[in-house]
Amino acid sequence: MFPRSSRTAALVALLSALALSASGTAVAAEEGPVSTVPIVTPTPQQITPNGRDVRVPREVALVLGAEVDQSTEDLVRRTLRQAGAHDIRVDGRAELTVVVGAIDDPVVADALADAGGERPDELVPEGYSLAGAARGRGGLVALAGNDGDGVYYAAQTFRQLARDGALAAVSVVDHPVMALRGSIEGFYGAPWSHADRLDQLAFYGDVKANTYVYTPKDDLYLRERWREPYPAEDLDELEELVTEATTHHVQFTYAVSPGLSICYSDPADLQSLTDKLDSLYQRGVRSFYVAFDDIDYTEWNCAGDREHYGEPGQAAAGRAQAELLNAVQRGYLDTLPDANPLQMVPTEYSDVEDSPYKTVLRETLDERIVIQWTGTDVVPSSITVEDAERAAQVWGRKVYLWDNYPVNDFGQTAGRLLLAPYDKRDAELDSALSGIVLNPMNQAAPSKVALFGGASFAWNSRDYDADTTWRAAADYLADGDPDTARALLAFFDTSHLAPTFGEVPWQPQSPALQAEIDAVRDQPHGEPLDRLRERARLLATASEQIRAGVDDPAFAAQTRPWLDALTLWGGALESTIDGIDRAEDDPAGADRAFAHAAELAREAAAIQTIPGTTRPQGPIKIADGVLDVFIADAPGLVGRG
Repeated sequence: MFPRSSRTAALVALLSALALSASGTAVAAEEGPVSTVPIVTPTPQQITPNGRDVRVPREVALVLGAEVDQSTEDLVRRTLRQAGAHDIRVDGRAELTVVVGAIDDPVVADALADAGGERPDELVPEGYSLAGAARGRGGLVALAGNDGDGVYYAAQTFRQLARDGALAAVSVVDHPVMALRGSIEGFYGAPWSHADRLDQLAFYGDVKANTYVYTPKDDLYLRERWREPYPAEDLDELEELVTEATTHHVQFTYAVSPGLSICYSDPADLQSLTDKLDSLYQRGVRSFYVAFDDIDYTEWNCAGDREHYGEPGQAAAGRAQAELLNAVQRGYLDTLPDANPLQMVPTEYSDVEDSPYKTVLRETLDERIVIQWTGTDVVPSSITVEDAERAAQVWGRKVYLWDNYPVNDFGQTAGRLLLAPYDKRDAELDSALSGIVLNPMNQAAPSKVALFGGASFAWNSRDYDADTTWRAAADYLADGDPDTARALLAFFDTSHLAPTFGEVPWQPQSPALQAEIDAVRDQPHGEPLDRLRERARLLATASEQIRAGVDDPAFAAQTRPWLDALTLWGGALESTIDGIDRAEDDPAGADRAFAHAAELAREAAAIQTIPGTTRPQGPIKIADGVLDVFIADAPGLVGRG
């Protein structure tokens, strides 16, 4: 990194050279396509075209300003190389200059203005501005962050502007609308592996998510054995996660769940709790969380609590929890120079009805402590601004949404992956929530489909489009390969159903496939059948394409039985269509085709989840209620039933 005076002089020289180059190549500057605005996720608050594409030559000058960490520099260099650069210089001139740093750095600010960018009136935390302008055979690109996180997020947008040999010339002004965005590993059943978690943290950086809450229900040292210190090797792994999170600008939040056994009135238990948190603080954790979900607050865990708080009940539980949490915040976290405010999830986490419990917490809990809430149910079918505003009233502060999607650890999700878009949340929720984290599936890699959408929504809820973002998630997993993305979307459609604890799902099963089947039911020949035949071929071959085209091996491994079943169901649909085709001219052949379809369907329906990898276990569900029903009904549609 240059000293400021050297960087300023270098930039002046570089910009002067660019200006001379541009003035001497006026005709060339008019050549080449005018940039179209590419799809960037999350959708920026403001993005506009800024002339023709910026050509990426073999040699690029990179100027690094303030607030550029190693991960940001590495990302910028990687993007430039993927776009065609071979020699990236930090101490010379080139036809393309890329300036990266804090927007308050004069070097960066000047470059942003010269590239046609805009400095926002308000420098929102984590926000950034970006501009690229073509000049002669190269150009100038400026990435200007409002802070270090903003510089990193500018680089993440820059990554998405790269095309073959060029960069889209755009001007961007962007910032998140919610301060907390990410995931909470809070499901029951098989936990994520250490490798899963490391991979997730890198993914969160890509999608501008900044929060990961570590609270796997199987970690005995944060739940049943919370008083006991972690073994050294466990602390080493947690420290590695903290380091990886920091690299990708993600806040690692450690959540402990003492509610099953804590004696609220016992100073020794308070000391055990702060000792546990301090052991994580010493390993780099700066964000802490105490969870009181899924416990019984109608009984005390010790006689001392009865003596101190009286008979158990809602108000007494609220008082006990508030006193403990206030002691942690004021007696421990306030003594640390860099700890974030404490977070908590209450025992009453899934409604907006006032109660003695909520009243006590609202009136006595330190106002800095962040409260989580799951909506108007444990798994709500929708979340409205009115819901969130009511929650803010009963809790006395904006709440932080623990969104139980795409979690698949309850009975109605047996045998399912939940791969529908993140949807049915009001666009104006940014006005009523402090943040959103999604509770993912036991399967980490396919959870990225919903997490991609959740991060995009929490960044810019007003411009969020569920379907567009869902398709962008497929493109991300496919690394831009259109055939793989198409196969993924077909697969997602067969696992589109999103259940609640009730009988009616909040997202339907296989809407795209259902529409094509409905058209064939209305007209079982001609164009509708041809379209369904194309869909059947896609389903039958999608698994092979996904296994070959998705670079992440964990995705194929964790979805293996669903991909196996998908191939069989696709083959069954192809045989069914063959039977419909033959019904008039070759009845015997039609019967054979229908029988083969039924056999393939039986094989598919018998495939089970991978033992030990999900909760609950069960037969694999693929397009259930849609594909199986049509295959059974099809013979009757053509008089062969």
